[in-house]
Amino acid sequence: MKKLLVLLSAIAFVVAFTVPAMAADWGFYGSARMCTFMEDNSKEQTTAGLFDDSDLGWKSLGSSRFGANAKAGDIGGKFEAGFSESDSNTTLRQIFGTWNFGAGQLLVGQTYTPSFYVISNQTTTADISGLKMGSPYGGRLPMVQLKVGGLKIAAIKPSATLYVQGTSATNELDTSLPKLEVSYDLKVGPVGLHIWGGYNSYAEAVTATDKEYDIDSTLYGVAFKFAPGPFYVNGSVYMGTNNASYGLIGYETMGAAYNSTADSIEDADNLAYLLVAGFKVSDMLTLEAGYGVLENEKTVAGTKTEDTFNGYYIQAPITLAKGMTIIPEYGKFDYDEVKVASSTTKQGDMSYFGAKWQIDF
Repeated sequence: MKKLLVLLSAIAFVVAFTVPAMAADWGFYGSARMCTFMEDNSKEQTTAGLFDDSDLGWKSLGSSRFGANAKAGDIGGKFEAGFSESDSNTTLRQIFGTWNFGAGQLLVGQTYTPSFYVISNQTTTADISGLKMGSPYGGRLPMVQLKVGGLKIAAIKPSATLYVQGTSATNELDTSLPKLEVSYDLKVGPVGLHIWGGYNSYAEAVTATDKEYDIDSTLYGVAFKFAPGPFYVNGSVYMGTNNASYGLIGYETMGAAYNSTADSIEDADNLAYLLVAGFKVSDMLTLEAGYGVLENEKTVAGTKTEDTFNGYYIQAPITLAKGMTIIPEYGKFDYDEVKVASSTTKQGDMSYFGAKWQIDF
């Protein structure tokens, strides 16, 4: 009798999940991605800092993925999984549901934030699509998002980092507001525009002194795509304060800093831009090049710190068949130097060449 109950329970469990699934339209997909690059680092970019170093990057990319889109009337959804490059463990990239209520759409779950907007096909050894090099990227985060036409408004999981030094072991991060982002997409003739803004706020509480420090971050910018024919030009520029505190991921992204002299939090100013140009030679071959810059500046206790980064790439994506692409690419990241008051420290550079291989299925 006990075995029968277990069997009936199992059948009920399967039916409960199968019936709704059969009512929805499911579309599964996958993308296998691999890079075969040589990477050359100057001595400033190596661990020892004494000699140049070259390494072969022959690996599956963490941007490889598999997932599905679902649709059942006004209700939709998506899940997407990938894996970590460091340990090959499966990771959750996206999972969200949507409700189309006529006047707009409500999204609940984890996905890209409204500021996310891809204008580049850059690969490198991490498949970054120009993100981190002049296009803002804060990851795929849990959120509640309302979309009406080209307008998106999202309440997102906030970002929080410890900054008050010397007492971090006893500090706490207090959040009372979600990160807020808004974006708007519109078309002006042959130009597509994407405008965005964001705000993140939290407090760092030092339990030893029972004092709180407010850390606020802002982000705003605009991007465009212009493609009148086989030739296209894309661009992006954004500004903000404490972008590392905001949660942006970049090669040189500066956040807030603690001023021990004044016992206060000092803000960093951030500026970044990326310009991309390309030409579609044929259905099989495209040429593309891009150049990006990140600039950061902050002043703490009268000492000014400046940190800059610039990078460029050139590639020639080759489509051998539908879903099969090889992207030869050469690029260079110049970490330039960090300037603190009148002192400068060289940070070196990294160049790479090789190809990314991608099969979509």
